[in-house]
Amino acid sequence: MNLETFYEYCLSKKGVTEHFPFDNVTLVFKVGGKMFALSSLIQWENGTPKVNLKCNPEYAQELRAQYDAIQPAFHMSKVHWNTIEINSEVTDVFVKELIDHSYDLVFRSLTKKIQNEILKLEN
Repeated sequence: MNLETFYEYCLSKKGVTEHFPFDNVTLVFKVGGKMFALSSLIQWENGTPKVNLKCNPEYAQELRAQYDAIQPAFHMSKVHWNTIEINSEVTDVFVKELIDHSYDLVFRSLTKKIQNEILKLEN
């Protein structure tokens, strides 16, 4: 997966916005004002891309046990976030599934009002 594919896939999800809240190199994707994915642009440039994604705690543990390329997230809640090494043993298709999982977790945590506003948006 390249940065453009990651970027476009995240932005293709309904109601997603991009931000740089921490610095000018950490790209953050949000839905309803809440983060669901973030990644360092420097790591992409260096050829060692990683993505932090929110994850159900039990599923996060399963993934870490199954894949060396999925670890507790750096600088995030290690219960709810994983770091995924891109272009490793984790396929692009599976990375997209993990992005979907993260987005869905965050979307479902939003108020019904905000969910309905997002659902009414055109993509």
